Amino acid sequence: MSRIKIFDTTLRDGEQSPGVNLNKAEKLEIAKQLEKYGVDRMEAGFPASSKGDFESVKQIASTIKNSSIIALARAVKSDIDTAYEALKGAEKPAIHIFLATSPIHMTYKLKKSPEQVIETAVNMVAYAKERFDEIEWSAEDATRSDWNFLAQIIEKVIEAGATVINLPDTVGYTTPEEYGKLFRFIKETVSNIDQVALSCHCHNDLGMAVANSIAAVENGATQVEGTINGIGERAGNAALEEVVVALKIRSDYYPFETGLNLKETKRTSDLVAKLTGMYVQANKAVIGRNAFSHESGIHQDGVLKNTETYEIITPEMVGVSSNTLFLGKHSGRHAFKDKLKEFGVELSEKELKTAFDQFKLLTDQKKEVTDDDLYTILMDIKTDSTVVDKYKLIQFGVSYDTADTPKANVILESPNGSLIEATQQGNGSVEALYKTINYLIAENITLVDYQINSVGGGKDALAESHVQIIINGETINGRGSAQDVLQASAVAFIQAVNRYYVQKKANLTRLVYES
Repeated sequence: MSRIKIFDTTLRDGEQSPGVNLNKAEKLEIAKQLEKYGVDRMEAGFPASSKGDFESVKQIASTIKNSSIIALARAVKSDIDTAYEALKGAEKPAIHIFLATSPIHMTYKLKKSPEQVIETAVNMVAYAKERFDEIEWSAEDATRSDWNFLAQIIEKVIEAGATVINLPDTVGYTTPEEYGKLFRFIKETVSNIDQVALSCHCHNDLGMAVANSIAAVENGATQVEGTINGIGERAGNAALEEVVVALKIRSDYYPFETGLNLKETKRTSDLVAKLTGMYVQANKAVIGRNAFSHESGIHQDGVLKNTETYEIITPEMVGVSSNTLFLGKHSGRHAFKDKLKEFGVELSEKELKTAFDQFKLLTDQKKEVTDDDLYTILMDIKTDSTVVDKYKLIQFGVSYDTADTPKANVILESPNGSLIEATQQGNGSVEALYKTINYLIAENITLVDYQINSVGGGKDALAESHVQIIINGETINGRGSAQDVLQASAVAFIQAVNRYYVQKKANLTRLVYES
């Protein structure tokens, strides 16, 4: 079995999904989970794009030990220098340099001739080689590039010191047959290709990202790039969990293996969905809620007799298990702390106390507390903004009568510590609540998206709300969970506002790159 390396770009390409805005703490928690999942390489971000990205990459680089930490850079000296500074604390640092090679990109975006593009690529790879042992070079928009030109520039960047060559399908345009032929052509044409690893990076605009990735592997790629749940720009990237499970299930056909711990698939998927607000569709392959559900009577009968009649993937393989009662109202702090060890989440004494207090509050309202409930509490604590000066929800009330206009009363603690209160009306309970909070905060806020989901099932399930707002022209996400739907909604809205102030204070302006 040939080993295929997994390059995860959830924290870089995935975070560029419209509306996704992860803070430093959220990125670190995702990075830790990706390390548990077993990814070989982790693209932590684009350090030159903003101060916030630089700090996130730096923190991840100094924390993660078992995965190689990679920083993205344009073919520009200052980007390479910034990436080097961000990765100084990494045990396995690497840089990912990209430069467009398609005629349309060279002409209209770069405004450079093919000869100038080759010169830039070679010079920047050579410059990076003075600082990094591992250098991945990407031919942006490779699938719309001239193949002979690709072979020429690849040979030269390998001579300059590149160790991985990536051929991205940047706009999701290619087909499996075409993409496979491209990899075969490069392997057969580039004289020094045996000195490097070949990598694939596919976007899903035509719904073929996973199929294209597997076609690349069949034709010589030894690294697959993608994201958890397939998130990313436009229609997203190849979903890594689908690629690796396909290789596992069809090992009779594909003589390839990866180093991923498949039992961490669900936990990884759930965490990314929770923190990005991009929930997985119910019928998504491998990890969707319906992936192991059988409504048809014929299917149910077959599965009860032998699961292999209709299930080719067992739930246990990807870490799907039933939510079970683990602790109750009378559980003590010691038992609670022992249980947390199973999640592998590190908590300070202060965080542990907060988590235990929230758990106790939950058991007053909810008879059965599940693993999902507890994990939600832990992630809310670990990823909440650490800024001290922020708005806090003290109390709220909503009155609703079908004969009257809904009305909300809200008391907030302002950043200066004073209590502020207001009452407003709206066409619905949530609108009244949000209008009141907006009135108290007195910023130009527009609600763009509002989602409510349940954590687990049952009538006493936790509610989890995600909102996306535009505040003074900036798009910000917020997340909140509570036993009550309206409380979760209020917490999510206020968190988004607080994030805006954090971002404003840091003056974070991000550049983005579509690989």
